[in-house]
Amino acid sequence: MDMNQIGRILLIVGIGISIVGGLLMLISRIPFLQNLGQLPGDIRVETQGFTCFMPVASMIFLSILLTIIVNIIIRLINRP
Repeated sequence: MDMNQIGRILLIVGIGISIVGGLLMLISRIPFLQNLGQLPGDIRVETQGFTCFMPVASMIFLSILLTIIVNIIIRLINRP
């Protein structure tokens, strides 16, 4: 692998990280997504010197939301 290929890969990875960061900044402004991690069903165990957080309900919600979005995108792309 020569330096040209390494440079191209680094540029692509950097642009991808920038896009993901921008999307996260935009998503953080959506009001109903600001409560993720505080839904009923998210488990938080706090003791002295130990904290364990398991966002079960938030992960189920995100999974359903992303499944719907990806299905819509795939149907639009595969439209005859």
